[in-house]
Amino acid sequence: MQALSSGQKSLAVLLLVVLTRLLLLPWYPLMDTTEARYGEMARLMVETGNWITPLFDYDVPFWGKPPLHTWMSAVSIVGFGVSEFAVRFPHWIAAMLTLGVVALFARKLRLAVLPILIILASTGVFIVSAGAVMTDMALTLGLTMAMVGFYLCWQGEVRWGYLGFVGLAIGLLAKGPVTLVIFAIGTGLWLLWQYGLIRPWQLLWQRIPLIKGAGLMLIIALPWYVVAENTTPGFLNYFIVGEHWSRFVDSGWQGDLYGSAHDQTRGTIWLYFIAAALPWSLFLPQALYKVIIEAPKRGDEDKAVQGAALPSYLICWMVAPMVLFTFAGNILPAYVLPGIPALAILIAFAWRHSQVPMLHRIALVIPALLIIAVGVIYFTAGKDKSERWLLDQRQEALTTYYWGKMPFSARFYSAGKTEKITSLTQVKPDGKPFYLLIQHSKVDDQISANCNEISSNKDRGLLLCRRNN
Repeated sequence: MQALSSGQKSLAVLLLVVLTRLLLLPWYPLMDTTEARYGEMARLMVETGNWITPLFDYDVPFWGKPPLHTWMSAVSIVGFGVSEFAVRFPHWIAAMLTLGVVALFARKLRLAVLPILIILASTGVFIVSAGAVMTDMALTLGLTMAMVGFYLCWQGEVRWGYLGFVGLAIGLLAKGPVTLVIFAIGTGLWLLWQYGLIRPWQLLWQRIPLIKGAGLMLIIALPWYVVAENTTPGFLNYFIVGEHWSRFVDSGWQGDLYGSAHDQTRGTIWLYFIAAALPWSLFLPQALYKVIIEAPKRGDEDKAVQGAALPSYLICWMVAPMVLFTFAGNILPAYVLPGIPALAILIAFAWRHSQVPMLHRIALVIPALLIIAVGVIYFTAGKDKSERWLLDQRQEALTTYYWGKMPFSARFYSAGKTEKITSLTQVKPDGKPFYLLIQHSKVDDQISANCNEISSNKDRGLLLCRRNN
C-alpha cells in the first residue's frame, strides 16, 4: 500500500483526535457539580417547556448565565432523548464549528490549515471542553468568530466584520457581557500595540461597521435579555451587577444564589493557562521568540500575512482572558479557553517555514490519554463524583429519597423523581419499601434499624428501608 502523504497523515491525525472525543461522549457519567447541573437544567427545560429562563430547580430560575448552552443541550435532548451523549453532543458540535472558523481564517491568511487544527484540537482544555456540558465552548466559538471577523475586516474585508458581530451576539447569549470585555481587551491591546494612543480610534470608525454591526448584534442578543427580565424581574440586576461585578471583585461574594465562589490567589489564571494549554504551551516560549525576535530579521518576506500585524494580534487575542482574570480570585481553568485558538495559530505560524516538532506524535498521545481518563472515571471516580452508579443499583418502581443534600446528578439520572428529606417522618405513609441515599456520617440508630445498605460509594450509601408504621 502506498504510503500516506504528509497532508493525508495530518488529516488522519485530526480525525482520530476529534472522533475519539465524539465516541467517548456517552461512556462516562455527568459529574457533579458543573456538568450535572447544566445537564439537569437542560432536562428541566424540556420537561417544563420553559425555554426562556433556565431553571436551577423546579420553579427556581437560574440567573447565573444566559441560556445558549442550555438551549443547545435541550434541543439535543428533544432529538436524542435524555442521555450523556445528548447533553454533550452540541458542545462537541460547537468545538467543530470553532475548528471550522479557524480553518477559514488560516486559508485567508494562506497558512497551512491542518497543523493549526491539530494543535487546537489536541490542546488539553479544548479537547476536554469539546465534550463537556459547560458554557465555555459556546463562548469560545462566539469569540473566535469575533476575533477573526475583526482582523479580516480591519484588513479591508468588511463583510467579515459582520461575522464578528454575530460572534459577539453568540457570546452574549452564551456567557454575557464578559464576552465584550474579553473582545475589547484583545483588540484594544493590539490597536495600541500597532497604532499608539490616538490613531486607532480614528481608524476604527473608518474600517469597522460599528453602527450596523452593533445593531446586528443587538437584534440577535437583546430580545432574550428583555424577555428574561420581564419573565423573572430582578434577573438583570443579579446578572449584570452580581455576576459581572460582585463576583469579579469579591472572591467571597455572599450574594451567589447557586453555589460558592472559587477563591484563588490573584494571578493564578496564568498558571491555569500553562497547564490547560498543555502540551502546546511548552512550545510557546520558542514560538514567541520566533515571531518577535527572529521574524523582523527576515525583512519583508511575510507581507502576505501582514508582517508583524498577525503575530501581535494573535498574542493579544491569546492573553486577553488572562489579562481580564489576573486580579480575579473567582476563576476556573476553563476561563482560558477563548485564547486557545490564537495559541494554536501562533505556534503554527511560528513554524510556517518548517514542520512543528513532533506534531503528529504529540497529537496522537491525546486520544490514548482520553481513553485512559474515561476508563478511570468509569471504573473509579465516576462512582464517587456522580450518582448514576448508585441509582442504577435500585428498582425504579420504589420511591427514592435523598437525606439532606441531593446532587444535581441525582436529579438528572432519576428524571427529577427523587425527593429530598431530613427526617423519616417525611416518607410517604404508603407502607411500601423505599430507597434512602444518605451520607455515611448521617446514618443514626433509627436509620440502621429500619434500613439495609444495598450499595455505597465513598460519600453515601444506598439503603433499602421499610416504613415503620
